[in-house]
Amino acid sequence: MDVIIVKDSISRAELKKMASEQYGTLVKAVVDVEKGIMALGGELHADEEAVLIEKEGSNREHTWGINLYPDEVGDWIEFDSMVNIKPALGNRSRDVKDPETREKIKGIVNKLVSSE
Repeated sequence: MDVIIVKDSISRAELKKMASEQYGTLVKAVVDVEKGIMALGGELHADEEAVLIEKEGSNREHTWGINLYPDEVGDWIEFDSMVNIKPALGNRSRDVKDPETREKIKGIVNKLVSSE
């Protein structure tokens, strides 16, 4: 599946279709917290991050990998990705440790994903 960049919106129905075509229940995504955009559809978070860097001029310090579970209600964002390991920024795990960054990611995802 090709990586797509979401700048305006994508529906949960589209995410569900993407999930069924790839991993069943989840869609991998990388969010650029500076630009307020996200990439979807890569086999790996690193693929999506590379597209954001190459095509959108994103900086790695602003990109964070997540998994979206479009069938879930409530906590449907999982903060787990190898691209999140950024020791120079104080993030030494696959999780996103900084609460402010987590909230930015949630805000961007909620803005870009429509409930339809």
